[in-house]
Amino acid sequence: MDIANTIAVITGGASGLGQATAEAIVAKGGKVMILDRDEAKAAQVAADLGERAAYVVCDVTDAASVEAAIKATTDKFGSLNVCVNCAGVGSAMKTVGRENKPHDLGVFEMVVKINLIGSFNVLRLAAAAMAENAAGDDNERGLIVNTASVAAFDGQVGQVAYSATKGGVVGMTLPIARDLAPLGIRCNTIAPGIFNTPLMNAAPDKVKQPLIEMTQFPKRLGHPPEYAALVCHMIENSFMNGETIRLDGGIRMQPR
Repeated sequence: MDIANTIAVITGGASGLGQATAEAIVAKGGKVMILDRDEAKAAQVAADLGERAAYVVCDVTDAASVEAAIKATTDKFGSLNVCVNCAGVGSAMKTVGRENKPHDLGVFEMVVKINLIGSFNVLRLAAAAMAENAAGDDNERGLIVNTASVAAFDGQVGQVAYSATKGGVVGMTLPIARDLAPLGIRCNTIAPGIFNTPLMNAAPDKVKQPLIEMTQFPKRLGHPPEYAALVCHMIENSFMNGETIRLDGGIRMQPR
């Protein structure tokens, strides 16, 4: 697909990886609808990007909220052909913690609901809208890009909920690509390493520095535009499908 003809919905588009992706697509001539819970930030990002961007306040776990956001996108821009799922949350809790206290089930359910169910909720509705598109080159109608994490493969102590959800995102990539192949819709996943996002910025240096040390090269946090560049490549490379790509500077996380 030509990025200049891209109309994308981006969850978590008001900050971090999602914001960088919105900026990259607009810079290349595409249009974006930012889906985020933070209306003030979403409005500001959309305003900064200009007439090729808009925003919708959206809860990715709520079907009606996402349906309204998809409709707002097609009403505003005429169609939809790219969905990038960046919305997500982290957690830090052991399966059994101090004084033999079990992991809070409510926390586990919350992380699953946002990271895994939320991603699927958005992509299923976006794909249904894409299926209505006229077929382009190679009979292509759309692309879904999900965001997993290296924690899907190298989950650390206390990451059981987060790792479970990101492993689920990786695990559903190929089945979704197979489901949507007859419709001309691709599905790929990016598994980022440690990126300089608001979520990571909130962590203390004693958490960040060991992760940077585990990164092979370059020895730093990832830059969100590097994630966005990979999304743009996935848009343009129509033969990339059903794939999960680690974008992590060679990190292999240790237990702690």
